[in-house]
Amino acid sequence: MARRGENRQNTIRDVAARAGVSVSTVSRVMAGDYPVAQTTKQRVQRAIKELNYVANTHARALVAGGTQTVAFIVNDVRGPAFAAAVHGAEQEAARRGRLCLVCATEGDPARELAAVHLMREQRASAVILIGGAIDDDAYRARMAQIAHSLDAAGSRLVLCGRPPLGDGIPATVVEYDNEPGAYAATGHLLSRGHRRILFLGGEPAFTTTAGRLSGYRRALEDHGVPVDPELIVTQLEFTRASGHEHTRRLLSSGPPFTAIFAETDVVAGGAMAAIFEAGLSVPEDISLVGYDDIPLATDLRPQLTTVRVPYEELGRSAVRLALELREGRASSGSEQHAVFGTHVVVRKSVSPPARDGVRPRP
Repeated sequence: MARRGENRQNTIRDVAARAGVSVSTVSRVMAGDYPVAQTTKQRVQRAIKELNYVANTHARALVAGGTQTVAFIVNDVRGPAFAAAVHGAEQEAARRGRLCLVCATEGDPARELAAVHLMREQRASAVILIGGAIDDDAYRARMAQIAHSLDAAGSRLVLCGRPPLGDGIPATVVEYDNEPGAYAATGHLLSRGHRRILFLGGEPAFTTTAGRLSGYRRALEDHGVPVDPELIVTQLEFTRASGHEHTRRLLSSGPPFTAIFAETDVVAGGAMAAIFEAGLSVPEDISLVGYDDIPLATDLRPQLTTVRVPYEELGRSAVRLALELREGRASSGSEQHAVFGTHVVVRKSVSPPARDGVRPRP
């Protein structure tokens, strides 16, 4: 039999009573926008956890019309890199007493626009778009309209992993060194003696692919290695199946190569499987480098050398910068454009080339 009051929903007064503080102190701790003594803060946070009050706060935000929410809009929630960024955003939103809503668009601009309009109607504090885009005039016009529309409603557009839109557009930008990361990854292969490096990437007009392909090309040029168009393979989907299929085909009928730079770790995982199925080894026959440093990179055997992107920090910063601006604790200038560094994580998938390149099997 349930005890009296066992199913009653806890309130902020219950949290205050449990922690031995005032209701206003609980509000300050949850908002994170006012200095509170560390010992007091710990008591409040312990009471919130014991009473499961964070979940109740989130429920109240929805009932109140979404004014305490942030929205995170992604192409595909299954992508491990995007999932890490969403996790970082959710953690920061919860720390500030807000609910993080996630919408998936499957890469459809119409669905993206519909999600943005819905979040505007719900008066979300911030709307975060993550992932690359085709950076053309139509895209910039659409994003500018979205940014001004959200700004007029008291919300904020945040571009996460996308380039800035230019002066005068009310948007926060949180990005990373995309092109330099690809330059470093290709440079690592070149430093080990590779000259026939296959690039496996997506749509060249996509900003993510454009940056990584640019870094690959620049590294080759700086090392005096001619760029061979036959070694640049694009239009891949960022899936294991796509990486596997293209690598399998190239091993049977493509140009010779000694190393592969895969645009994502997921594509690299598919490439590695195809190499093994062809009776070859990594890195003895073909070296392999990825990009993102998702958990898959350390699960592969050999473990994958890759480019580390701080996706969780991207998500946290996207929420933090937008909310600090909304709360008047930041300006709309350079503080609203953050660029995070990337670096190569060296593991076991690269070694010097054993020969001039694996050639197609007869």
